[in-house]
Amino acid sequence: MSKTPKSDISPKPPTWLTRAILLGLIGYAILGYVLSILSDLRSLSIMILVSLFLSFAIEPAVNRMERWNIRRGLATGLMFLGVLGAIGGFGIAVGSLLADQLTEFSENVPDYLSDIDEFLEKNFGIEGATADIQADYEDGALAQQLGSFADDLARFGSTIVNILFQLFTIGLFSFYLVAEGPKLRRSVCSLLPAHRQKRVLEIWDIAIAKTGGYIASRAILALIAALIHWAAFVIIGMPSSLALAIWVGVISQFIPVVGTYIAGVLPLLVGLLDEPATGIWALIIIVVYQQLENYILSPRITAQTMEIHVAVAFGAVIAGNAILGIVGALLALPFAATLQSIFSAAAERHDIDEDLLFESRRRRGHAESKETKDPEDEDTEDN
Repeated sequence: MSKTPKSDISPKPPTWLTRAILLGLIGYAILGYVLSILSDLRSLSIMILVSLFLSFAIEPAVNRMERWNIRRGLATGLMFLGVLGAIGGFGIAVGSLLADQLTEFSENVPDYLSDIDEFLEKNFGIEGATADIQADYEDGALAQQLGSFADDLARFGSTIVNILFQLFTIGLFSFYLVAEGPKLRRSVCSLLPAHRQKRVLEIWDIAIAKTGGYIASRAILALIAALIHWAAFVIIGMPSSLALAIWVGVISQFIPVVGTYIAGVLPLLVGLLDEPATGIWALIIIVVYQQLENYILSPRITAQTMEIHVAVAFGAVIAGNAILGIVGALLALPFAATLQSIFSAAAERHDIDEDLLFESRRRRGHAESKETKDPEDEDTEDN
């Protein structure tokens, strides 16, 4: 009877290996399912985060109104109506401004093209440089596109209102977080021991104070910027001076880091289209006011509301934009200020030994002077 060679017998995999492979596949499937759920919930998570910071920003004003014997629910509703009215008014004013400027630009395109042709022919001998563009405009294609774009911008205000209705979820979350704030804190603290309750309430109060202080300081600076720019724009004869001043005040204060540059572009363009000298004056006004704000106004207003190092603020904005886009960039500064305050409150502080610091500086200065000393001088001293 022939025996089957040992090499032809397939070894059976051990039971633990089969079980491990099955568990790994099941775990991979569960992980993929959980990640897909988290991806679907990303927009909801962002809305909840925005609602949380919005409630922090509004709660100080609501608490003050409550101390004036105004019911908390009514005070919250009044604050939300004020915020919605301010945003809607800003959208309508800026949308109307842009629509008017584009309509005016569309009507003056032939004059602009003629001026460009005259300048190029007179200084460089180039004739008919914009002939194709003028032909398109005379055919009506370019004018129709610009007119359509202007009509779209004219509906910018109503679009903002529609967006506000689409953000109803954020408003609803924020309303209940503010109106039911004391009850929410009581519910959270009921799940924690006494020593944890104190820490949670301290962090909660710091977050409210810092976020509310940030919004308050930005609002005050935006109002001051709008009033000063309005007066200056009226003096130089800037078209739509009030709308442009509101634009500069709001955008420069509520968009981190690059807000000032974005805010200055629109007045500069409007001024240049009206008169080149007006555009130059608008640029000078914006630059001068920025220095006034950076060195005089902003330090005084933000000193008691939101103290945060410039480098920390810049890094926080970049990190927030990388994680959550524009929403993260807008929330980065109050979030960073809150974290900084929490760490400052939790960290243990010690007295500084000034003698040690002085001795350290003296040793560093002595070492640097030895390194920079000329070798020939050392040889002379040795001789």
